[in-house]
Amino acid sequence: MSERVAIAGGGLAGLAAAAALGQAGYSVDLYEARPFLGGRATSYPLPSSESGEVIDNCQHILLRCCVNLLDFYGRLGVSSAIQFHKRFNFIEPGGRTSTMEAGPLPVPLHFTGSFYRLQFLSLAEKISVGKALLAIRSERNTRRDLDRITMLDWLREKRQPPQAIERFWRQILVSAVNEELDRMAAQHGFQVFWLGFLAASNTYEMGIPAIPLGSLYAAECWSRLPNVRIHFRSPVEEILRGHDCIEGFRLPAGTVQADHYVSALPFERLQPLMPQLPIEWSAFSHAPITGIHLWFDRSVTDLPHGTLLDRNLQWFFNKGEGRYLMLVVSASRGMLEMSRNAIIELAEKELAEFLPAVRQAKLLKAHVVKEVRATFAASPGLEEKRPRAETPYRNFFLAGDWTRSGWPATMEGAVRSGYLAAEAVCSTPGRFLLPDIA
Repeated sequence: MSERVAIAGGGLAGLAAAAALGQAGYSVDLYEARPFLGGRATSYPLPSSESGEVIDNCQHILLRCCVNLLDFYGRLGVSSAIQFHKRFNFIEPGGRTSTMEAGPLPVPLHFTGSFYRLQFLSLAEKISVGKALLAIRSERNTRRDLDRITMLDWLREKRQPPQAIERFWRQILVSAVNEELDRMAAQHGFQVFWLGFLAASNTYEMGIPAIPLGSLYAAECWSRLPNVRIHFRSPVEEILRGHDCIEGFRLPAGTVQADHYVSALPFERLQPLMPQLPIEWSAFSHAPITGIHLWFDRSVTDLPHGTLLDRNLQWFFNKGEGRYLMLVVSASRGMLEMSRNAIIELAEKELAEFLPAVRQAKLLKAHVVKEVRATFAASPGLEEKRPRAETPYRNFFLAGDWTRSGWPATMEGAVRSGYLAAEAVCSTPGRFLLPDIA
């Protein structure tokens, strides 16, 4: 009889642990409080839609360097649903667009041609950015203070011009890490640029799901893994503790028992259940993301996506023939107190500065999603406080993007944490986790 594993939480971390352990022959039961999977990377029917139109809570993307996330999608048989894009479109107010993509030169010179042609930076600013990128390449394994200083500290140390910081470094990093440069540990900024832009010529390519996020984890995907059973509307209300082991999860329907237990819960949900764990809970806080969905009566762009400079809006994604756009504002603390109508008005006004066709279009409907607890805040000094998968309880393990996955709070980080927890269950390091590409 196979060993049994009970997993609390159906976000990406819990799902990754379940998929890995299920394929390894374990009997897995996953308990999710909500009636759907994916945690903060999910989709649901638009509340005001009579047709049951499904939207993502926010646009989630990946890069080709997200090797474990891609492995997870492979386990569920949905890899073909990810469409990769090789061009980044930087758009200035007024609509001028610059494109960044890899060229024929070898790494790390593969962006040289398109980078030289970028119109939103001066030649002096481009030279300064280039020097800083080379410094990342040389310092990433030699600096010992990158978790103690902010990315902004490091950029100023490298004498980056203010406009280069705002239009290049901030534009990429705030979206990738969901934190402002003056709050973000430099370690995370280094990782984004090393793995995504410097380590290989294609790792920057951006993958966007061509189907709703929730469809990536649909029931038919799990039919490939008959050892895994998903239980919806089943919150873990208590973790029953023995002397050195966990004895069960208490659910509304009763107590369940297993040989091994994995918590893939966010830190704010795990703390009241296991306050005695040796974790400095007060070190963890949240960073928000705001997603704004706009539907127009006509097409306003033929671009698949664009990053927007010098305004509150940071990205738009074309979700439907140029008529339905999803806008994203990461680290959106300034929007938390804004009303829905104020956010929509701001979004429509700013979007018209980048896409002039918006001025002639009629806004048919809009939807705003404020993810107040979108990610943990990737602050300096936090890395050593992120817990590992193992705990003082011999059969209890932790997963979640906030644990020590080696990545910031991303979908890749969540999957990595799930694989690390699965390896801890098996007592077999390296069994599931794929190493970074470089």
